[in-house]
Amino acid sequence: MKEHCKPQIIIDDTTLRDGEQTAGVVFSLDEKIRIARMLDEVGVGELECGIPAMGREEQASVRALVELGLNARLLTWNRAVISDIQASIDCGIRAVDISLSVSDIHIERKLRKSRDWVKEQLKIALGFAKQHDLYVSVGGEDASRADLNFLVELMEIARGLGADRFRFCDTLGVLDPFATYDKVRFLADRVDLDLEVHTHNDLGMATANAIAGIRAGAKFVNTTVNGLGERAGNAALEEVVMALKHACGIDLGMDTGRFVALSKLVGQASCRPVPEWKAVVGEKVFSHESGLHADGVLKFPGNYEGYDPAEVGLERYLVVGKHSGSHGLQERLARLGIDPVRSELEPLLDQVRGLAQRIKRPLSDPELVQLAQCMLNVA
Repeated sequence: MKEHCKPQIIIDDTTLRDGEQTAGVVFSLDEKIRIARMLDEVGVGELECGIPAMGREEQASVRALVELGLNARLLTWNRAVISDIQASIDCGIRAVDISLSVSDIHIERKLRKSRDWVKEQLKIALGFAKQHDLYVSVGGEDASRADLNFLVELMEIARGLGADRFRFCDTLGVLDPFATYDKVRFLADRVDLDLEVHTHNDLGMATANAIAGIRAGAKFVNTTVNGLGERAGNAALEEVVMALKHACGIDLGMDTGRFVALSKLVGQASCRPVPEWKAVVGEKVFSHESGLHADGVLKFPGNYEGYDPAEVGLERYLVVGKHSGSHGLQERLARLGIDPVRSELEPLLDQVRGLAQRIKRPLSDPELVQLAQCMLNVA
């Protein structure tokens, strides 16, 4: 599948739109500005920055982001309704996503309309947007459950009216990477229009599906920092970027060393602390406890680390606990300024393992120092 990758992939990060749609999340204007600036500084190509049709406060936020003069292109999310698009224009926005429900389930049971109505709505909304010289992504809501031939028909209409791309949305997060690849490839083979993939994590496959969509020919991919988003969230920016780099050999040239700082910023602003084990940016994802792993990573980090922790702003950490071995313990003690002779190390390791078993967690630095000093004093 790798031959279908395009050389230039553009991240369209939607932390400030879909991320803020996470149930219970609200960003202040100051937080939006700080997040937008950092996303721009790390090299994200596009920011989906809000929904002006929500009202005056949202419009003021979007205008403030426009006035920052960022390098990233700013887009807003809009229903395929002229009033929504006009609200975006009034904010100074020059690029929009216009969203339509495209699955029969949504058309019949949400809109209570027909396919013909959807096509007409697309023509009206897209025609208005292009009359105002906007860059337009046509968003296919629930595209993953839509009839593929109908999507082709919509894409042909969109292309004919000057749309710049089509957003394939797995709105409910129901696809696996194989189905994502097949569906996106089906569309890419039939319509000469750039594709964008928007994936959700309801089944834990948002990042994998995003990568599959890119492999199938999508040029644009939606992400959110920390995977924020409706229900289980979206594809995480940090995961998609690092997966592209290390699993696909596609380096987007972003300043990934700031990913942890960006993750913490969004975690604090969203009141959603980043778990220590969160892929790529979790504080402890480069921790090693197992004796075999600690020994291996001390000899050569590449034995048990796919990339340097510094690439994302992290450091390696050796945990001392139930599963520790002598080499890992010795390294941790050395960092604490303790250098026991070899004959003292094994008895100390037994004590470390026993204590960790009793307290059901690794030892902290003070606990390790105290245990080591007690044993050395006894000796």
